[in-house]
Amino acid sequence: MSHPLTLDVPESLYQSLVRQAEESGQPPEVLAVQLLTTATQPEAEDPLEAFIGAIDSRGSDWADHHDAYLGGAVNDTMRR
Repeated sequence: MSHPLTLDVPESLYQSLVRQAEESGQPPEVLAVQLLTTATQPEAEDPLEAFIGAIDSRGSDWADHHDAYLGGAVNDTMRR
């Protein structure tokens, strides 16, 4: 069963949709349905999610400062 849906979108969004539809050889309506389908699908379970928090990373700011930590580790390795 399908249902008609009318959307008012900004011109820039419409032009982007038309451009992508032309590149894929599909009508904009078909591409819009595909994009909406993808956006509304529940995310697949991450197989690594069970391991989140299993390792002590020696700090709680790792996500915010990972570049500095990785850079420091590389620097330490290069000095050896």
